[in-house]
Amino acid sequence: MPRGKYTNHKGRNRRFTNPEELEEQRKREEKEKRWRAERGEESSEEEEEAAGDKKKQLENEASSESGSESESESDEDVKAKGVEKLIQVENPNRVQKKAKKLSTLNEVVNQNVKTELSRKEREELEKQRATAHYQKLHAEGKTEEARADLARLAIIKQQRADAAKRREDEKKAKEALQQKKTEQTQKALGKKTT
Repeated sequence: MPRGKYTNHKGRNRRFTNPEELEEQRKREEKEKRWRAERGEESSEEEEEAAGDKKKQLENEASSESGSESESESDEDVKAKGVEKLIQVENPNRVQKKAKKLSTLNEVVNQNVKTELSRKEREELEKQRATAHYQKLHAEGKTEEARADLARLAIIKQQRADAAKRREDEKKAKEALQQKKTEQTQKALGKKTT
């Protein structure tokens, strides 16, 4: 043990599992899987995992024969940390690239555009639809404001028609007065000239 104030405790309590224990544990798991399969309790996901585990074990055995570099890579794939082998955990931050067809990608994008609108965008679209609907009803004359506008318009038309009639009457009266004056002047002139 080093003397001094600072001590490093790394690696002191390391414990390695015996290969015999590992082999015994693997046999126990296989026995449990066979027992579950006989009883019909094993689900299709577990069967797929079991098949995948067997494939990985075969790959590990093959890679251990090929070299030490491939062994370290395949061990990383096989080893599960903590309770990972017991619980299916999906990391939302982990991005797995999957090959997608262009046609399906376009469909997915179109669906996402339709469904994934923010609250403000939805409110804006709703507001635009409401104004368009109101304008359509207004043009048809079915809204209160349109009825009031039409009533005002009818009143204004009536006033303009009355004003036009009054101007026409005044114009006729002026012409009649002018004609009467010219007749009088003609009489007056006619009497003097005759």
